[in-house]
Amino acid sequence: MKVPSINYQQVITALHRDGWVVVRQKGSHIRLQKHVNNETLKIIVPAHRPIKRSTLSHVLKQAQISVEKFNELL
Repeated sequence: MKVPSINYQQVITALHRDGWVVVRQKGSHIRLQKHVNNETLKIIVPAHRPIKRSTLSHVLKQAQISVEKFNELL
């Protein structure tokens, strides 16, 4: 399944549904984090319209979310 090319606001909303929290924003970079077991996962989402598919693919990999699960969160 291909990664969608969507707006950053939709990505943030979907990640919120998965338990991610926006920690801060500096310029066009939004940092989110999520506590899993005994570690804290951190990702940075660029505030672009739309986010490139390759960039979103890397974000999902760092967030440990499959494309199928991400599409369900949308």
